[in-house]
Amino acid sequence: MKVFGIIIGVALLIVISFVVIFINTYPSFGGKNSSADIKRYSNSDNFYDGVFNNLSTTNMNMSLRDMMSLGYKFLLDKNNRFPKKEPPINSIDSNKINNIKDDFAMVWFGHSTFYVKLDGYHILLDPMFSEVPAPLPFLGNKRFQSKLPLNIDDLPEIDFVFISHDHYDHLDYESILKLSKRVKQFYVPLGVSNHLEEWGVEKDRILEFDWWDSIELNNLNIIFTPARHFSGRNINNRFSSLWGSWVINGLNTKLFFSGDSGYDSHFKTIGDKYGPFDYALMECGQYNKLWCNIHMMPEETAQAAIDVQAKTTIPIHWGSFALAFHEWNEPVERFTKKADELNLNFMIPQVGEIIYKNNINELNKWWINE
Repeated sequence: MKVFGIIIGVALLIVISFVVIFINTYPSFGGKNSSADIKRYSNSDNFYDGVFNNLSTTNMNMSLRDMMSLGYKFLLDKNNRFPKKEPPINSIDSNKINNIKDDFAMVWFGHSTFYVKLDGYHILLDPMFSEVPAPLPFLGNKRFQSKLPLNIDDLPEIDFVFISHDHYDHLDYESILKLSKRVKQFYVPLGVSNHLEEWGVEKDRILEFDWWDSIELNNLNIIFTPARHFSGRNINNRFSSLWGSWVINGLNTKLFFSGDSGYDSHFKTIGDKYGPFDYALMECGQYNKLWCNIHMMPEETAQAAIDVQAKTTIPIHWGSFALAFHEWNEPVERFTKKADELNLNFMIPQVGEIIYKNNINELNKWWINE
């Protein structure tokens, strides 16, 4: 028995050592804050008690019963979380996207990823092109679509990549590796630069922003604005980097990108300061009553669009991944119903559809063609 106990102890030590080494070395987890970083963050009004904080008190605690219930649902209760067949996508010819002449155009790649052509600049928002939004493939569910509308290598050279926060469905390790040498500049929240530098992006190609920081780029005005959410890529670094939304204003087109956020007063503040927006790309999906403070319900998405003074709203953060327990197309069904009640102008593009500023808003319910 003594020998058996020693064997068990050694085995546990090996397992624990492996876990510790894995957590500290696996590249997808990204970088870590140094003591110098912590000192620098302390200049931010949003950083105190050693972490970044939301503007409003945001309860994210769940009981053991809640966590057990979520585990059961994740393993056994599919509940139409996945489409019965692959949703339609529009494949894009590389020549077509490289030769867009308009001052403004957008392409939705699913979830929160957009390509934007604005006043001659080529922009990517939260580029997530991998199959699974997780550090390891077996830890998540695959993308609903079996392919992307356009291969990464066929994208134009990218002037700016905007990151809203460091979660796996918004900051993707593999995508950054593939894009890195073809991107001129990365704009990220405080703390996210550590991940990019860990993955080989040079420091001089990364610019960090605190909430309300802004920069003028010839004919573009960029502002990093608040969101109500959180951050973290590992079990020990929650709230270690900032999260937020982006205002991107061109000569004739103003764009708001919400990132991930629970509903709060910051939307109205942003609208009053910088609206109205020609387009608002608004989080709508992966919600649950247990985390309602950090993700909006679809009805709140519609109200938030009114708060930011959106002329046209596009619901995002749905249609590609099952990261919550609602039916896969429920977000857009609930959003469109509430948007109609509020007389809100909106578009529901297919993945891969090119959106031009003069697009006519014709609602094609492609998500119910199962």
